Amino acid sequence: MPSNLFPKFYADAVARWRVPSGFLLLAAFLWFASPTWESIALGTPLALVGLWLRGWAAGHLEKNEKVVSSGPYKYLRNPLYAGTLLVASGLTLASCQWSLAVLFGAVFLGVYWPRMELEDQHLRNLFVDYPAYAQQVPLLWPRWPGLTSPGVFQWSLYLRNEEYNALGAFLIAMGFLAWRAATRQGL
Repeated sequence: MPSNLFPKFYADAVARWRVPSGFLLLAAFLWFASPTWESIALGTPLALVGLWLRGWAAGHLEKNEKVVSSGPYKYLRNPLYAGTLLVASGLTLASCQWSLAVLFGAVFLGVYWPRMELEDQHLRNLFVDYPAYAQQVPLLWPRWPGLTSPGVFQWSLYLRNEEYNALGAFLIAMGFLAWRAATRQGL
């Protein structure tokens, strides 16, 4: 049984705040972002790597059906959260506002980390083979080489997991940053 950083009552409470906190972060992002073309050029590749990682994971994820150990799940147990962290880091870098990095970091640690712990506990209760998997595969930082596991990316899973929403949100955020950079530079 893993030791959890956060008490269950706290994790349960903040689990309900994951989506609303995303909207609050979006509002802060829209209000405070002051990008330049250079900051956008620096942040975009990192955000794209995160978006790619999320998409790759979504194409393998069969929620609550089995322990997924293919694709990025060979290397880390939470590639969706790792991808979210990379996307947020890239957008923060592109926004050129370090205060947003502090805010995103606080929300990740205070809301997303407890959520990961709840999901870990849920999977331990749901699947008898999950503890062995969890012992071999790290939570958030990849281990190389990963497990040897069959499985291929499936577009049907990508669509069922609605990962296209992350792509849409990313495109809107990047469009906003480009608009803000253009208006700041008088273009």
